[in-house]
Amino acid sequence: MSGHTLAPPPPVASPPTTTLGYALFATRWLQAPLYFGLVAAQGVYVYKFFNELWTLILRCVTGQANETYVMLAVLKLVDVVMIANLLIMVIVGGYETFVSRIGLQGHRDQPEWLSHVNSNVLKVKLATAIVGISSVHLLQMFVDVHHTSHHSLMWGTVIHMAFIASAAILAYMSGPMAAHAEGSSHKGHCHGHGPGQGEDHGHGENHGHGHGENHGHGHVPEMVGRETSASSSVPAEFSALAVARPAPGSIPAQATASYETGAETRIRAARFPSRKLLEDFDEEHPRAFDREALARLGKLDFVAARRNVMFVGPPGTGKTHLAVGLGVRACQAGHQVLFATATEWAARLADARAGGRLGEELAALDAHPLLIVDEVGYRPFDADTAHLFFQLVAHRYERASLIVTSDRPLGRWDEIFGGGAAPAMVDRLAHHAEILRLDGDSYRMRRATSAWAE
Repeated sequence: MSGHTLAPPPPVASPPTTTLGYALFATRWLQAPLYFGLVAAQGVYVYKFFNELWTLILRCVTGQANETYVMLAVLKLVDVVMIANLLIMVIVGGYETFVSRIGLQGHRDQPEWLSHVNSNVLKVKLATAIVGISSVHLLQMFVDVHHTSHHSLMWGTVIHMAFIASAAILAYMSGPMAAHAEGSSHKGHCHGHGPGQGEDHGHGENHGHGHGENHGHGHVPEMVGRETSASSSVPAEFSALAVARPAPGSIPAQATASYETGAETRIRAARFPSRKLLEDFDEEHPRAFDREALARLGKLDFVAARRNVMFVGPPGTGKTHLAVGLGVRACQAGHQVLFATATEWAARLADARAGGRLGEELAALDAHPLLIVDEVGYRPFDADTAHLFFQLVAHRYERASLIVTSDRPLGRWDEIFGGGAAPAMVDRLAHHAEILRLDGDSYRMRRATSAWAE
């Protein structure tokens, strides 16, 4: 292990077709000035809004405004605001979709829709915004009906109905397209999105809080390196798990994609073994447990600060329950999250390395502000796999957050990753980390003992 280098593999020269493709893709930056032009238009609407507002105030103060005028003036202000909102969606959503990613992950004001924006979502939102603006214009015409010709009213209504029909058709077409895109995404990422098989913290039939650790994926060979070196076996298992084991009680994504909220879509994409909430955690079970630290972590400030979290303790104390609970809350707050066991992460990274795309895989994971690595330490890794984990931790160092659960403290990680990679990995992982120790007996064993006694 001492002679093992931690340097990334040398880059492979790109063929001319790839270079040409990158050059064409770089032309997207030609659109950037267009969005800055829309920013200037936003400023024009701000000026128009306050000009109209000042005129309304003056006429009200001088007694020159009747009820109809006030209503029309207010509708005009609403119209200006709605058009400004439309501009914001085009500027932010369009730039994010067609030019470059905007790094707002973890920002407290990040719009919920921005976390899953794409061309279909953007088109539907624009269509509905246009319908709203058309509704305001039509309402203005009906409020001022005595000064509006029947011809204008008729065509205003016809145009408004055309906008509604167009938006409905666009929304209907977006559903199947979004479902198809999500299905393709699941197929393309099945090696890394398999559900974790770690700690299943269900208390059973009569309990709402979960703390047991279900190691149902079992007792496996002592060194995972023999599996990851032959990447055709474990990655295939990882892929099968992604397809065969959706979250309990879930409905196939293609059947519900157009109806799920953004939070539900993110929770499903995270591939949690089951849905656990922080509120359901039985804080009375562990003998030693920092409740204030958990409350602090529940605010998710560690995600915005790109810090790590570690839950350390013996089996059955609730480590995975807490990790999943934080992950679910992060999804609800608009963050992309990905969950897998340490064995599954090893398979995913080994598969990427075998395909010569490890660097691309690590870069693609940057889209997830939070990764969860469950069950570190239940079996040791060989030198090559330890190197892969080091690259994952080093790549995300001060860039994005990790939640790690382990039955061994960091001081004993040389038993898992060997003496070569462990010190450097621990140094980066623990530098900006909140480490919570859970001490106590296994919740499952306590239930089993109780049932046997009865």
